[in-house]
Amino acid sequence: MEAPLRYRSDDEDSGRWDGVPLRAGDVVVSTRSKHGTTWVQAVLLHLLHGPGPLPDRLPVLAPWVDHLVEPVDALAARLAAQDHRRVLKTHTPLDGVPLVEGVTYVVAARHPLDAAVSLFHQGANLDRAALARLSGAPRPDAGPARERPPLTEWLARWVDDAPDPRAALDSLPGVALHLTDAWARRTGPHDVALVHYADLLADLPGEVRRLADRLGVDASPDEVRAVAAATTLGAMRERADEVAPDAGVLLDRRAFFRGGRSGDGRAAAPADVLARYDARARELLPDDLRAWLHR
Repeated sequence: MEAPLRYRSDDEDSGRWDGVPLRAGDVVVSTRSKHGTTWVQAVLLHLLHGPGPLPDRLPVLAPWVDHLVEPVDALAARLAAQDHRRVLKTHTPLDGVPLVEGVTYVVAARHPLDAAVSLFHQGANLDRAALARLSGAPRPDAGPARERPPLTEWLARWVDDAPDPRAALDSLPGVALHLTDAWARRTGPHDVALVHYADLLADLPGEVRRLADRLGVDASPDEVRAVAAATTLGAMRERADEVAPDAGVLLDRRAFFRGGRSGDGRAAAPADVLARYDARARELLPDDLRAWLHR
């Protein structure tokens, strides 16, 4: 087994996986921010537990392993006590996660510009002071709220910035690194499945069926329809207190389910920014992955 790389930030540390042993049957959801993480988690949990109310709140039942807001010992103990198939969340690329035989890795992907628009809006919904307090890490943005730039200006910076992708995972280079790594592994020795956010929007029952088949879950057509009905963005918004991935850092749990659509990024970005994005995407993404993401 290859040794995972270690990713660390103010809020996350992939080294916490050392304290969370994986077991056969586990499902690890590995995504970049705002790529459909919670949506895929909800589908998987309802396939495993049924379309009715979940046994616990989604972030308690399927925790974010790398997030520093909860002591890893408490998180590991809660997961060890689960005697059913487990779902675990990470925003770490697969090269930073233990790759174990018998574990399924589901990577959600999205048009990077659409994800960037959602990331911009998510930034206004974070209680940064609470995040700093819970994670124990000082944050330069934890003080009084500052005026945010317009979306078009923010998108232009996001497209043009070229940080180290391993230090800035939500940057365009970071998104490209995460998805390129997963794309290369989809036909490798480990069980890696990719899900496209646009497919969840266009045909949620079809994606529920595909994931059920991938996990070996025997779901009838009626059960597939019921899971899809329970996991629409509207349905999850109505159950935000149950399913929002909040450990006390969201200002509004319902606002987390803003309802981002395919095409939001291209609609928001001026023509010159779109041209620069297209050029950078050609540099950062393999042709086949870029075509799949942008279709």
